[in-house]
Amino acid sequence: MINNINSDIETKVLVQHIYISVFKAQRIINQIRGRSYEETLMILELMPYWASYPILKLVYSAAANASNNMDLNETNLFISKAEVNRGAIFKKSGPRVLGHSYIIKKKTCHIKIILKELKEK
Repeated sequence: MINNINSDIETKVLVQHIYISVFKAQRIINQIRGRSYEETLMILELMPYWASYPILKLVYSAAANASNNMDLNETNLFISKAEVNRGAIFKKSGPRVLGHSYIIKKKTCHIKIILKELKEK
């Protein structure tokens, strides 16, 4: 885990309204916070959770933005900040017996990842 690295160059990625519960996403984000980019990819690819796939796509996107837009090397990147916030709850109704209905609640979350570059000494 990489801590207390001061770097001015950072890449931010925010994705909103993903159909993942906040608690399920938080379990994965806690594992990758503060790790290097390559180590994060290995962890996310080997995790047995379904929710790790959208987060893996988000990390890929952040690294692609860093390499294309800011000319940063992907091997020197690490995840400096990762947070999960609760999003809106979408409600729809489903059929029930005898013409009744019930509400299906789809929980969403917002995930924000910030990548920074390691400064070489």
